[in-house]
Amino acid sequence: MQEATQTASIVDSQNDYPEYAGPLSLDTLIDEVERRRDEFDAISHVPRDMVGKMKRAGIFRASTPKRFGGDALPPPRFLEILERIAIADGSTAWVAAFGSANTYLAALPLETQARIYASGPDQVFAGGLYPLQTAQRAPGGFLVSGQWRFASGCKGADWIGVGIGGVPASEAGKDAGKPFTAVFPASEVEIVENWNVVGMQGTGSHDLRLHDKYVGEQWTFVRGGTAVIDEPLYRYPAVAYQAQVHAAVNVGLARAALDMLASMSGVTKTTTGAPRLADRAYYRSGLAQAEAQLRSARAFFFESAEASWRTVLAGDPVLPAQANLLRLSATHAAHICADIVMQAYKMAGIGAIYRESRMQRLVRDSIVVTQHAFLGEGTYDASGAVFVGIPPVTPYP
Repeated sequence: MQEATQTASIVDSQNDYPEYAGPLSLDTLIDEVERRRDEFDAISHVPRDMVGKMKRAGIFRASTPKRFGGDALPPPRFLEILERIAIADGSTAWVAAFGSANTYLAALPLETQARIYASGPDQVFAGGLYPLQTAQRAPGGFLVSGQWRFASGCKGADWIGVGIGGVPASEAGKDAGKPFTAVFPASEVEIVENWNVVGMQGTGSHDLRLHDKYVGEQWTFVRGGTAVIDEPLYRYPAVAYQAQVHAAVNVGLARAALDMLASMSGVTKTTTGAPRLADRAYYRSGLAQAEAQLRSARAFFFESAEASWRTVLAGDPVLPAQANLLRLSATHAAHICADIVMQAYKMAGIGAIYRESRMQRLVRDSIVVTQHAFLGEGTYDASGAVFVGIPPVTPYP
């Protein structure tokens, strides 16, 4: 009976999205994102009609298994898509990044995945995993209560996962230390609207809340655990992939900042009456150095992704040394690109401080990316440990 109650609210997800009316090109999607990014910031989330259009553009089938009608895109190709969206808007790209999150769901039992994709491959999975909450054992599952933070994209999600403590002893081993996750239809999870931040306001990363909500064991999995889907994408390191999709946002934001800065070079009249930017040596040198920094960080970032993908396609496992480069290149790109955005802001002059200038939002969004747990400074310590052959102090990579 409890299982029936849980699944009874599963409805055709496309019916929730009035804009679901056939395919949409990525270019058309990005044009609309550019027009509406101020709206997303003002309402603190990407609305469901826009999520519907993202579905039409294939964003949320990018990591759906092919056996369920998805695209299971190669990670480097999806990262390029996110980079392009981020040039238009960081928050929308952050929400789009969860088009990769279905790689996590590949660790669920096949029967459960079949239920998730029963209404189609365009399913949006969001989650608030921390702080992990203790769940009470119940017949065939758990009773879940608690409040979780940072549930990006939750207001447009079809499915929501929450963290319910460590891996059960019976499922430990190589997955020890990874969070245990319970999945619910989004309609069964309360959203606590409290997302009020300096950047990435449009991501809608509100809190989640549940009280004694039953979840069957077959709706639980280890985040980053071994997938049961035998397709190439699900042999690519899932946790490293999540670091990459968020870093890709900053790669796009840095590109947007430098493009914006370059467009300001020919301004003939400045606030103070000083020479135009193009006539200033520091501007020309700074722009060139920032361009070199962006292209270098981006090259390492995509080179690592392509190398691991080739390994997967060859039928070989991605070993820790290679996964380490995925994490390192993602963290490096996130931080270098945030620095580039700040450099562009400084060179843009006093006009960049106005709210109507997009440059100040680029700064605020880019610094939020560097705070993500997968992209923090601790990555460098863990990465260095792998290089010298000693165990990292936290589960890695």
